[in-house]
Amino acid sequence: MRIAQRALRIEPLYVMEVAKAAQVKARQVQHTDRPVIFLNIGEPDFTAAPLVGERATQGIASGHTRYTQALGTDELRQAISRWYTDRFGLQVPAARIIITAGASAALQLACLSLVEQGDEILMPDPSYPCNRHFVSAAEGKAILIPTTARDRFQLSADQVKAAWGPRTRGVLLASPSNPTGTSIDPDELRRIHQFVSTQGGVTLIDEIYLGLSHEDRYSQSALALGNDIISINSFSKYFNMTGWRLGWLVVPDALVHVIERLAQNLFICPSTIAQDAALACFEAPSLDLYEQRRAEFKARRDYFIPALRELGLDVPVMPDGAFYAWADCSQACKAAGLPDSWAFAHAALEHAHLAITPGRDFGTFETARYVRFSTANSMTELHTAIARLKAWLHP
Repeated sequence: MRIAQRALRIEPLYVMEVAKAAQVKARQVQHTDRPVIFLNIGEPDFTAAPLVGERATQGIASGHTRYTQALGTDELRQAISRWYTDRFGLQVPAARIIITAGASAALQLACLSLVEQGDEILMPDPSYPCNRHFVSAAEGKAILIPTTARDRFQLSADQVKAAWGPRTRGVLLASPSNPTGTSIDPDELRRIHQFVSTQGGVTLIDEIYLGLSHEDRYSQSALALGNDIISINSFSKYFNMTGWRLGWLVVPDALVHVIERLAQNLFICPSTIAQDAALACFEAPSLDLYEQRRAEFKARRDYFIPALRELGLDVPVMPDGAFYAWADCSQACKAAGLPDSWAFAHAALEHAHLAITPGRDFGTFETARYVRFSTANSMTELHTAIARLKAWLHP
């Protein structure tokens, strides 16, 4: 069977290979006093707010399960519009908001709408691997630009200018970022967008962790920079609805009907049940609960990052959002005689029964020295994880 080249260009998610090994180990030790702790997947341990589940149950019982418009329900688009006003002080018209089958569908629709064959999209290295694969699936090419702790593992305007070429179509950024949990400095983001705009390019920004920002300076949406920003967002992280597969795009007016045509053909519509249930996210009791959970995520960060540093697993930039720790394990590898973070992740699974993510998924620039920990687990599990790491690395 002949396989399409676009499919062959998509690399595997190496985190899933680690996950497979972790599942095997978990079965082996499930009845012991040291079960596997999974710090490899970026999924909140919280589930949807109670009102969300109740509304979903009511919708199913009443038969509210038929197709919606491809752009999503008017009610949900308006609710998100009000959320932007209440949370960020922004006027984002509901007409520019497109509901999607998760942020993944949002990214796919954006790339298919804007990327031609051979177009180049600039992205930071490290960055979330699926983002570059969406570009590749649209016949474009992701150009990964090395970043360092000095720039918070984010692109600078000077880097964007230096890398811009005749085939460059735009930039795809993330703030806060997976895997680093760091955001782009607002002034730097403004400079990037100004330059991209002068080149006739597009600024796409993944803001799915924006609701989980922990510092005021980084807690504003890039949509404040202008109506030509394209923002990708999701109900998965802040709203704790990972398996509901619901996200959204905010796009300029000129893109709405273009994306609508694509969405009609590719997805028909997002899940009707998930859309209706998500309306309950914006009720006051749900929003209060999400803010309590955001505070809990910050408390976990504030415990876990210093504890990693004490073990010699340096986190060079304190995450200002999301729930990740991008930790340099090079010294620990050297002490343990391990060649890189891939080996370190497998050794952590074997010796400490911890599943973590090696850096190779996220790029190529110095990623062999980094691992990503998820801090979305309970504080109890994070304490246990640190104790196990200490027993392994410093017996």
